[in-house]
Amino acid sequence: MEISHPSSGIKAGRHFVSPDLEIKTTESIRIYFEDLLTREFNKVDDLEQWLLDRSELASILEEDLAWRYIRMNCDTADKKLADEFEEFVTKIEPEVARYFNLLDKKFLDSAFSEQLGNKKYLVFKRALKSRLEIFREKNLPLISSLQVEEQKYGKISSEMTVSHEGKEITLQEAGNFLKDPERKIREKFFFLINDRRLRDAEVLQELLTSLIEKRQQVAGNAGFKNYREYKWTELGRFDYSPEDCFRFHDSIATQVCPLVDKITEKRKEKLGLNKLRPWDLDVDQGSKPPLKPFKKVGQLIDKSIVSFGKIRPSYGKYLKTMKEGGFLDLDSRIGKAPGGFNYPLYESNIPFIYMNATGNLRDLETMFHEGGHAIHSFLSAGQKLVEYKELPAEVAELASMSMELISMDQWEVFFPDKKELARAKRSQLEGILQVLPWIAAVDKFQHWLYTNQKHTGDERNREWQSIIREFGSKVTDWEGLEKYRDFMWQKQLHIFEVPFYYVEYGIAQLGAIAVWKRYKENPENALDKFEKALSLGYSVPIPEIYMAAGISFDFSEEYVKELIDFVALELQKIE
Repeated sequence: MEISHPSSGIKAGRHFVSPDLEIKTTESIRIYFEDLLTREFNKVDDLEQWLLDRSELASILEEDLAWRYIRMNCDTADKKLADEFEEFVTKIEPEVARYFNLLDKKFLDSAFSEQLGNKKYLVFKRALKSRLEIFREKNLPLISSLQVEEQKYGKISSEMTVSHEGKEITLQEAGNFLKDPERKIREKFFFLINDRRLRDAEVLQELLTSLIEKRQQVAGNAGFKNYREYKWTELGRFDYSPEDCFRFHDSIATQVCPLVDKITEKRKEKLGLNKLRPWDLDVDQGSKPPLKPFKKVGQLIDKSIVSFGKIRPSYGKYLKTMKEGGFLDLDSRIGKAPGGFNYPLYESNIPFIYMNATGNLRDLETMFHEGGHAIHSFLSAGQKLVEYKELPAEVAELASMSMELISMDQWEVFFPDKKELARAKRSQLEGILQVLPWIAAVDKFQHWLYTNQKHTGDERNREWQSIIREFGSKVTDWEGLEKYRDFMWQKQLHIFEVPFYYVEYGIAQLGAIAVWKRYKENPENALDKFEKALSLGYSVPIPEIYMAAGISFDFSEEYVKELIDFVALELQKIE
């Protein structure tokens, strides 16, 4: 698929950087960095203009990298695209990092920086100080090497296929058969998928070992005891601690896991099974065929535009703009990297949605999830500093997960049959409850990976088994399938490509339930507050953003119980 840059009209809006700039080497951008480094400040206004110029340059650089990443994922078979991405992260980005480190120092050393409004620049200043704390020149080649090596996971995963009726299909396509009413078919594809994954299990095990070693080296070079401490600083987690994550784990274990087991037990009864096996978890409880919300990607796009527009007209217009501008790549195909994402483009101020749609309900959920991110990108586009458009996941995922829930009543566009709509809603709510223990398990696993530095692959698998017993279903029977469960963590892209970036989904999911609860009580008021929160970008601390949305930033068992009880009640209404 040909993915091109946006129109030159966007570049015409530049004030500091030439619209003719093509980023091929560091030399092509050096003049701008040198300008920023040598510029003198005579008053506070000079410093603020300097910040805007710096932000413009950062937006352009980040968008250039974004397009390289998007193209590479769209076609993993094209070596030229991978080379272009690698060229940026190995040759251009290290130099860019050096320059931004010098710019950070220049800003903080300026006498005028203290005269800037503390409230307006609080988040910006603390991020700069954090970056300076972790920056080490000798880490730049290591970080570049990591960025390249991390992409091996996507390539390995994208090449995983299974044979069906004489042709090769992706694992995403094969996963649709786990929803088939015929149990033998589900079982067959469970083994096809997992045996295929198992073929690369040791390769991925070795890949993670290599990544962990390099990550620990980066942390050590920066003076941190372990990579968790380093990553906490790099991610800018100023508003919660590892101990808060442990409280999140405990709240999920005590308040969510028992309800999930009740739901799973009910599934077992409805299916009339003596033993509920892993291939029985995705099929409809009434053994009905899987829901098919659309047949072609074009239908997914057009119906999504209508659905978003019914929530608020502006939301539909945002998605229509993306469609018309070519900012969507949604179909699944061999050679396309797995997964889905919304990639914000800070110069264009139009995001790009990427996914692997095959016509199932999960695709619909993903569309509204990524669409929530897209709405967030449009609403926060007014932020002047690029740092305030770069959203922490606790905020970004609040937008996407809230939209999944808020949009459910508009899914009638895809499911005019009320019974099918009820099935879709039930699947969505049960899925939310079921994913929270998985998030807690993956996060707890990552804490262990980086605080037990010299563990072996076997010890890694044993620890995973211990964790999954804590958070996994007590109803599902895995007897004889342990070899598959040992490596189940390898399905999680984040462990390989974006370490420690996953608990944010759980935190944001709790926030999204709270937003949805408010929406059910007063839709317009909830949406007004929701939009106010999203328009803040990351210009204020996370708890203040949640407060603007009218909800709490809270991991306590009491608060989690209140939210989960609400979801349980909504599930009862669907029955």
